[in-house]
Amino acid sequence: MNKIHPVILCGGGGTRLWPKSRASHPKPFHRLVGDATLFEQTLDRLQGERFAAPLIVAGEAHVDLICASMRESPSWELVVEPAARNTAPAIALAAARLDPKAVMVVCPSDHHIADLPEFHAAIARAAELAGSGWLVTLGINPTGPETGFGYIERGAALGEGAFKVQRFVEKPDLATAERFLESGTFSWNSGIFLFEAGVFLEQLALHRPAMAQAARRSVAEGGLEANLFHPAAFPFAEIEGESVDYAVMEHAERVAVVPVSMGWSDIGNWQALRDAQVADANGNASQGQAELIDCEGVFAVSDGPRISAIGLEDVIIVVDGDEVLVTSAKHAQKVGQLKGAKGQ
Repeated sequence: MNKIHPVILCGGGGTRLWPKSRASHPKPFHRLVGDATLFEQTLDRLQGERFAAPLIVAGEAHVDLICASMRESPSWELVVEPAARNTAPAIALAAARLDPKAVMVVCPSDHHIADLPEFHAAIARAAELAGSGWLVTLGINPTGPETGFGYIERGAALGEGAFKVQRFVEKPDLATAERFLESGTFSWNSGIFLFEAGVFLEQLALHRPAMAQAARRSVAEGGLEANLFHPAAFPFAEIEGESVDYAVMEHAERVAVVPVSMGWSDIGNWQALRDAQVADANGNASQGQAELIDCEGVFAVSDGPRISAIGLEDVIIVVDGDEVLVTSAKHAQKVGQLKGAKGQ
């Protein structure tokens, strides 16, 4: 059986998890759920006889953090992006480093997945389709009318547990999300993809030819030093950044979705992180020293001083170093707008 090649995308600043996540030490490298960092958890669930050595794509700013995490791994490669250009060019760099027939599983480095057997079963089904020339995404079975995720509408069945993608939908308003949930034919877009390296590059060349050419040239003119591959900077800098959804997935013909319930969270903000914790009977959770009296749905996180709260509902309190954040859970999406989160 051919091995699946993990491609782990490690980018972004995780600004909506400020002040814990900062530009110098972003979200993937924190122990937010469990004893391992999100990056380490991503590596762990992509190990075993079914998987090849991981290929990581990240910027220069995160090289030291990644290398420190990989010290005990026998085989791996880090593609160091010359510049941040979003997910489509990053995946193109990885694809150009692999054999055209290699099946890639592309995963963000900062997601949480609680049910590993379901994850691996979905990967196995998606890999079968990818080996037949399909571009496949894992779709998360929705648990509510979430407005913070993109959606995927299922079309015709492709055997058991997979469907042709009817369409991708941008983040909806609440009324639309409720209709999607009622229809039973929509999944959340997880950002996890499987396809053959050659098929992806062919589709990228069809829909974004300049991007595909620049990525191939950047890899061809790059160099490997120990575990680090440095693509040539000039061709890559000419690329106009774009997500893989916009550049390829929304335009290709043979696109499939494998719906799955696997305890998935993108840990996209403090509310999502709260919801991924083991809470008490009142929905409260804490990390570090905290005392919560007559509270409901409160999440308290401290790296030192004790947090004491009384009579609060759906509030998040974070103490990290010299910064303090207090937000209602429903406004957690706006944390990235704060001056501190922007490094100002």
